[in-house]
Amino acid sequence: MPSEISEDKTDFTIASKESLRAAGQVQSVTRSITLLNALSYYSQGLTLSELAKTVGLANSTVHRLLTTMQNERFVRYDSERSVWLIGVQAFRVGSAFVRSRDLVTIARPFMRLLMQNEGETVSLAVEDRAEIVYLSQVETQKMMRAIAGPGGRASMHCSGIGKMLLASKSDIQLEKTVEQLSFSRETTHTLTNKEDLHRELMKIRKQGYAVDDEEVAVGLRCIAAAVYDENATPLAGISLSGPTARISRERIEALGQSVRKIALEITKELGGIEPSLKSQQN
Repeated sequence: MPSEISEDKTDFTIASKESLRAAGQVQSVTRSITLLNALSYYSQGLTLSELAKTVGLANSTVHRLLTTMQNERFVRYDSERSVWLIGVQAFRVGSAFVRSRDLVTIARPFMRLLMQNEGETVSLAVEDRAEIVYLSQVETQKMMRAIAGPGGRASMHCSGIGKMLLASKSDIQLEKTVEQLSFSRETTHTLTNKEDLHRELMKIRKQGYAVDDEEVAVGLRCIAAAVYDENATPLAGISLSGPTARISRERIEALGQSVRKIALEITKELGGIEPSLKSQQN
């Protein structure tokens, strides 16, 4: 009997150690992902102490995880500025997602055409956790241009693409997303409450395009339209961005129609359909 009890106790101890080891591995993975997410918001990089403070971990823990990820090239260290940045392998993993949908590949020629026609930077973005993340961009060669590039993020309540995607949602989906918005004030023009945003979205639904009128950055104006899938559900958005000196209020209507036309061409190329066209078919 004693031997049997001893054997059972030994088995239990071994299982317990394995469980703890597995839990530790899961925790390390979770923390590593948290570090990558944090670095993705700071294109200029973060020092070790800044990153540790951002994610709420000890410097020693963050350094150990960063070193491991550096070996796999998910992060890199800039010794001249003493900052950590996203590595090339993280870009490759993200690019695999983009390639799997073919969205960027299909949209790029149309984005280039829009840039050539209107002379301003064209961006493509999708929704991610009540924000938009930029997937691709065709930059103008003019001196003053939009600064948010691929991988950059923006709030939905103030960005052109963000507001366009919100306006394209069903009322039920819209309500759920609005509850997640921060309504942070980026400039004096930013909409900071549900009521003002709702009125803006009703206007966007009628005209078919959205305008970021210096709501993300002073001096920058952006006009956006949505790209839809085969169910007339918003899949992505494209925008035309530039300084207010070039994108004047007098040009907004014409540019809005140009952006909407290109967005419709991308929608068709993807096999999608606009909500208005779907209503006509039903």
